[in-house]
Amino acid sequence: MRITLAAVGRMKRSPLSAAFDDYAKRLTWPLTLKEVEEKRPLPPEQLMAAEGEALLGALPADCYLFALEPRGKALSSEDFAALLGRLQDEGRREVAFVIGGADGLSESLLARSDFKLTLGAMIWPHLLARVMLAEQLFRAQSILAGHPYHRA
Repeated sequence: MRITLAAVGRMKRSPLSAAFDDYAKRLTWPLTLKEVEEKRPLPPEQLMAAEGEALLGALPADCYLFALEPRGKALSSEDFAALLGRLQDEGRREVAFVIGGADGLSESLLARSDFKLTLGAMIWPHLLARVMLAEQLFRAQSILAGHPYHRA
């Protein structure tokens, strides 16, 4: 199973990018980061629409799509792992996650998503959300493999 993370904005070299890279390297599932940017100064609704189109364009064809969304469903690490395990067992070749910009995800992108996922009730900086997602992907992989990384 291949995983794509499509996100608005660029992650420059920083402790956050190093943490993301560390978790991404630990994964046995190939993880590809695709960053998109809209540089035109647009009103929020138009900006979300432009970012949404760019994110949709960055996704693999026929992927199972998770939209990271504050109003999405919260999953425990075990439930997240079980969901990814089911997708893998069903033969899903492509799974993707999208993280929007400051104004959120467009309605068209949310409509296309298969699962709306939240990382909790609090709003996180988008670059930190990338790291948190990468860690949870590694944790899910560890749970599925019976590795002692996850000791809840």
